[in-house]
Amino acid sequence: MRFLAITLIAHTPDPVTGVLKPTGARFREVLDNALLAEELGFDGFGVGERHERPFLSSSPPVVLSHIAALTSRIRLFTAVTTLSLLDPVRAYEDYATLDHLSGGRLELIIGKGNGSAQRELFHVTPEDQWDRNAESYEVFRRLWRQDKVTADTRFRPALKDAEVRPRPLQRAIRVWHGSATSKESVDLAARYGDPLFSANVSHPIEPYAELIRHYRERRRHYGHDPAGIAVGAGTAGLYVARTTQEALAHYRPVFEGQLAFQRQLGLQPVFATLEDFVARSSALVGSPQQVVDKVHRYHEEFGHTVLHVHADAGGLTGDRHRASLERFQSEVAPVLRRDIPDPPFAWAPALSAPEPTRPSPARS
Repeated sequence: MRFLAITLIAHTPDPVTGVLKPTGARFREVLDNALLAEELGFDGFGVGERHERPFLSSSPPVVLSHIAALTSRIRLFTAVTTLSLLDPVRAYEDYATLDHLSGGRLELIIGKGNGSAQRELFHVTPEDQWDRNAESYEVFRRLWRQDKVTADTRFRPALKDAEVRPRPLQRAIRVWHGSATSKESVDLAARYGDPLFSANVSHPIEPYAELIRHYRERRRHYGHDPAGIAVGAGTAGLYVARTTQEALAHYRPVFEGQLAFQRQLGLQPVFATLEDFVARSSALVGSPQQVVDKVHRYHEEFGHTVLHVHADAGGLTGDRHRASLERFQSEVAPVLRRDIPDPPFAWAPALSAPEPTRPSPARS
């Protein structure tokens, strides 16, 4: 199993102290967390993309380029690249450049994105967002693999023998499809035979497990080899302590602060108590053995081979946050690496020849 640390660069008051860090300090915290993730042996570090409050992650290529300059080993992920909002040509230029600057350490997780404010900002409607996402991915994928691209497009000017520079280092890059609750994103991943990354954050396990089963079924429908399936999954929180009692005691103020913030925004919490949150969400809060057991339970439903945890302290003190990540890497990750296989591809730059540009035909 492989492990990522991911941040959406939320810019909110600390749920325990109520203090809001200056913007520059929040970005420096992201850089420090990336360096810590590499130091502790995480396999990847991801930066989200959001174009609305309360996030600062509107430019992941810039943030990841800075991280690429500070690190040497860890793979760099987007989480997610919102292709429904972006010009795929411009997105290609940014990420092909980052691919070179990182030495081929880039992997993309793409998705439609959500939130009405960012849809309005980019003049995307609920009715056309899925078509935009599919078209942008098709164009982006072809640009990455072909030296010249001709494409009749609905949502941007058509391309005719377009040459876009720089040509990427990785041919072809691995693209995961981020999925929260919609079958459209799952079907797009299955159509191309791409790996799927389940958000697995806001709800109990059942809806996410159902979507992953749907992905496996659709992937077979499109004629892709089942042996090539790769699934990743997120987590709703992380705090690994020496004992369950210690974990609950230290995490309770964090949870209660997050609960109060949700209610301020007028949101109805899915998990109303810490005990319910730990029991029924994907949060990994507890002793090392408790966390191992929980990941195994989720793996039985998902069959996932990549897991992401929160890179941010999220209300924990700096010392407790670091101690939790250290304990995760020293006492949890080795057991899961032993028990759960890696995804069915090399965890390294994808420097193979370009792949076909069209999805496999459906099987009747």
